[in-house]
Amino acid sequence: MQYTQLGHTGLRISSLVLGAWNFGKVTNEHDSHMILDTALEAGINVVDTANKYGRGTSEEIIGRWLALGSGRREKLMVATKVFGDFSDWPNDGRLSARHIRKAAEDSLRRLRTDHIDLYQMHHVDRCTPWQEIWQAMDILVAQGKVIYVGSSNHAGWHIAQGQESALRRHRLGLASEQCLYNLAERTAEQEVIPAARNYGLGVLAWSPLHGGMLGGILATDADPGGRRRTGRAMNSLPRLRDQVQAYEDLCTAHSLAPAEVALAWVLSRPEITAPIIGPRTVEHLTSALRALDMKLETAVLHELDRIFPGPGPAPESFAW
Repeated sequence: MQYTQLGHTGLRISSLVLGAWNFGKVTNEHDSHMILDTALEAGINVVDTANKYGRGTSEEIIGRWLALGSGRREKLMVATKVFGDFSDWPNDGRLSARHIRKAAEDSLRRLRTDHIDLYQMHHVDRCTPWQEIWQAMDILVAQGKVIYVGSSNHAGWHIAQGQESALRRHRLGLASEQCLYNLAERTAEQEVIPAARNYGLGVLAWSPLHGGMLGGILATDADPGGRRRTGRAMNSLPRLRDQVQAYEDLCTAHSLAPAEVALAWVLSRPEITAPIIGPRTVEHLTSALRALDMKLETAVLHELDRIFPGPGPAPESFAW
């Protein structure tokens, strides 16, 4: 396993981050614990979850695994998120100082730990000023309950706004941005990734397989016994079917597994600190680990860019 710095921090994280979105939702607790054990043995040292995943179930599963001891908590960095609500009560959600404080305490309880290594804002809150957000986060950091603060699903100008506010407070600010990024969805190249690079943030890419669409979806759907895809994969497929077919044909021509190629492509991007993988099974995790050793040939990289061209940087992507 290779390790790299998380943005402008001194924190070293593994080249793959284990995502726990499936824990309790698709993958039962026993299998989730097996995935966590396998990931730790492979050298993965970050698990990413959120208070909203399974309405807290994902955090609880991780917490019970951490409680098994044997150095699990010491070796693994826990990243979770705040924003999602659990009811329609007015302040049960978003990024008010009140909710940040309560959500952090609830996550700590579910995770059975005394601190969160990376506490991420799951979405932009357009109704709460950055001064209030940083005040709440600063208190959590001062209390030792949070080590680093990150953002997720923020636009480039939100990152700039947040960092400038933090700088005025003489604080470190954001350590990372977690954004949607893969071969089929490269919008982050316009402004999010440049903003993160300018302010020294690490970039964590979620959904590197675009919900499974880049994992050989056409071949799987052609197999009567294959697993039918839902969600992001099937919503995007009608629009991108021709590109996905060309992609799968390219992988077949080079005897490569589509899921591993998609992940290897994200790993090849110098602006990405680490992709977040969300395996449903140990076998999926093993496949992701194989991508670490895959070096895509220049010709393959060029063909991937032809099939899935990025938007290019802003403002050139939408102006002269």
